[in-house]
Amino acid sequence: MKKIFILLAVLLLLPAPAVHAEGEPGVSAQSAILISGDDGTVIYEKNSHEKLAMASTTKIMTALLTLEEAERSGDPVIDITAEMVAVEGSSMGLKDGDRLTLINLTSGMLLASGNDAANAAAIYLGGSQEGFAELMNARAGEIGMTETNFVTPSGLDDDEHYSTAYDMALLGREAMGNGEFARIAGSSTLQVEFVEPEQRISYQNHNKLLRIYDGCIGIKTGFTKKAGRTLVSAAQRDGTTLIAVTLNAPDDWDDHMAMFDYGFSKVKTVNMGGEALPESIPVAGSGKQGVTVCTSQQVSMTLPIEEALGVESRVLLPKFLYAPVKAGEKIGRVQYLSGGTEIYSVPIIATEGAEPVVLPERTWWEKLADFFNNTFS
Repeated sequence: MKKIFILLAVLLLLPAPAVHAEGEPGVSAQSAILISGDDGTVIYEKNSHEKLAMASTTKIMTALLTLEEAERSGDPVIDITAEMVAVEGSSMGLKDGDRLTLINLTSGMLLASGNDAANAAAIYLGGSQEGFAELMNARAGEIGMTETNFVTPSGLDDDEHYSTAYDMALLGREAMGNGEFARIAGSSTLQVEFVEPEQRISYQNHNKLLRIYDGCIGIKTGFTKKAGRTLVSAAQRDGTTLIAVTLNAPDDWDDHMAMFDYGFSKVKTVNMGGEALPESIPVAGSGKQGVTVCTSQQVSMTLPIEEALGVESRVLLPKFLYAPVKAGEKIGRVQYLSGGTEIYSVPIIATEGAEPVVLPERTWWEKLADFFNNTFS
């Protein structure tokens, strides 16, 4: 009997098992989210608006700003100073006097999670960590990260440095839209080329999902004692891209794989706006026989798989147009239906104009002849 009481006491002290909606993934993270990388649709979330430390996933923003500057300025070579490398934590091994381009610096920042690389970029772009934090927060505002405040470029702990899983998913989606960022973040290994000393150093990506999950295409890991394990990742399968985020996750690899498996089983991305259209539409009252047309945009929409598989498109266009027609004028649309109900439409526009035929003004004698013809015929 005594043993039974002891066992009951132990069971009462154990944490209650997590309860999840049927089919939803169980995750260890304090905060988590899964969104569509195409249109931002939220597929799964857990405390996704809780403000938490995000550790080195911060470097997603630092890397994005660095690559955007590299694109603007032609990827300049920067001189590494003692101030830039005077930072604790993970490092790509930069030394005072090294010289390398911004893109190569970003490779070390994302793969080796180099705090020295992040600090170097911050001082180069912002003049100081404080100046760079202003740039980070301004860019966060453009992305819509309303629950985030950046203080450090590397993600080292600070009481005022925080974000949410939702905001970090927005950041991950924005960053993966940058081709150079996606290339670096999706590389298992990269060689970083130094201008001085002239050398190449190979770095391995800390993101283990690139090697263990089929379809993983990025993005960034993180860890500090305050933040715990943090991870932002992306995966792509059959044309559908998903972004997953976990903050303070003891079992982040399994969390992300479970969320991706769940997401790919539930949703599919449908691309709208690429339908075949007639080569041209006839125009009445113009010297032109017709005008060419195109869809004005292409849109990706993430839908439940049942709806996505049943999407149908209809091209709605008139048989002919009346002049005048202006270039860019909306003349029809592509309608998308699921289960007979319209879910979206894409405008069809004229890619060229067509002016009406201007007839020469008739002379007085021609008008008089018309009068007699009409009167006595």
